[in-house]
Amino acid sequence: MKKLVLSLMTATALTLIPAAAMAAPAQTIVLAGGCFWGMESVFEHVKGVQNTTPGYAGGEASTAEYEKVAGGNTGHAESVQVTYDPDVIPLAQLLDIYFIAAHNPTELNYQGPDHGTQYRSSIFYATPEQKQEAESVMAQLKKDNAYSAPIVTTLEPLKQFYPAEAYHMHYADLHPHEPYIMFHDAPLIDAVKKHFPEFYVEKRS
Repeated sequence: MKKLVLSLMTATALTLIPAAAMAAPAQTIVLAGGCFWGMESVFEHVKGVQNTTPGYAGGEASTAEYEKVAGGNTGHAESVQVTYDPDVIPLAQLLDIYFIAAHNPTELNYQGPDHGTQYRSSIFYATPEQKQEAESVMAQLKKDNAYSAPIVTTLEPLKQFYPAEAYHMHYADLHPHEPYIMFHDAPLIDAVKKHFPEFYVEKRS
């Protein structure tokens, strides 16, 4: 009897360990497309996104400051580092939201009223797999004629991501009644709700 009980306990343990090991670790990707206030506000309302951090990517550490980046000559783009659970939202779906709701990928070096290379549409990939996934999503959008104009999003290897100053963090969420937020960022959230209702969340916990 003792041997049978031990065997059952061992069998139970063996079935539990693989199940726990199957959970994928959180992943991150850095996305750029206009003012990082709006980009962050979009992904704050996406199911499976665990954290968002606005910042700068594409330039050097010495110029990763808002006043310098605003000049448009640093190589940086205003970006958002998105940390997400791939078991809840795969990267391809996250990129669909980026292309369809978060910004207009056909606008070269501008988004709405914001002009300059610091507002370019770009995916900063950290791995070959991220680059391949981005290429696949872009190819499908082109095949589907999702836009009447060419997609101008660039794929750039991520060298380093620099978090923005503290006052930029969750800016749109904290200042919903500012005119800029109401006219330019709120519609982006509405687009997520309209086109991706299954991934829209009112407020990330």
